[in-house]
Amino acid sequence: MIPSDAPLTSRLTAAGVDWIVPDWPIASPVQALATTRSGGVSSGAHATLNLGDACGDHPSAVAENRRRVESFLPSPPVWLRQVHGSKIAQLDSSTLHAARTSAPVADAAVTRERGVVLAVTIADCLPVLCGDRSGRVIGIAHAGWRGLAAGVIENVVAAMDVASDEITAWLGPAIGPRAFEVGDDVRQAFGGEPMSAFFEPKHAAKWNADLYGIARAKLQRAGVRSVHGGGYCTFHDAARFFSYRRDRATGRMAAFLWLAP
Repeated sequence: MIPSDAPLTSRLTAAGVDWIVPDWPIASPVQALATTRSGGVSSGAHATLNLGDACGDHPSAVAENRRRVESFLPSPPVWLRQVHGSKIAQLDSSTLHAARTSAPVADAAVTRERGVVLAVTIADCLPVLCGDRSGRVIGIAHAGWRGLAAGVIENVVAAMDVASDEITAWLGPAIGPRAFEVGDDVRQAFGGEPMSAFFEPKHAAKWNADLYGIARAKLQRAGVRSVHGGGYCTFHDAARFFSYRRDRATGRMAAFLWLAP
């Protein structure tokens, strides 16, 4: 039996799940995990590890799936009520109780508290995880195109309140640029150059948008020089990832970030 204090990657391997532990150069107190669709009890369109509680799955299945994930975390995660915006939930000793009782309406969260697990649910939108190199503060964002255009990444960097060149970021599973077709309204939401470089023209005012490229550019403009991850595609990898754009009726994965207690 793998002890509970064994490295997270070893525990996941022993459990037989293909969840993702970010490979990024950051201080050891900063820990992170992104789930895939494997390892749960949900069935049908939500098979198997659906962590979303508002997408039509049976509540008992969601509860069991969350319990399984929580066995790998230092505490139950603080879930957000995501609205595709740019609001930040600041989680500290004065706000944690309320946040655990009623999910904050926000698409990002920041904390300096050890053992507090930040979480965002995903099924095409991009999870952006940030930590300062010394392991003092962390921030997480649910970054679909609306959140990216509204400045959710810039808000996380600002809310962390450290020198931006001390922040390291990791980009988790999201819809890839070959699959994410959008209209001209989405391209215009980013205000032209330099973001227009991340929109490839297709036909009849349709574009393929590169969420990873937009996020990297926004992080770099905010002063974050160390950006890692990316390269996934939730749409094309149906065996491993849920995708709302691909299936509509589907489950949700999640990304988690915490400072080790």
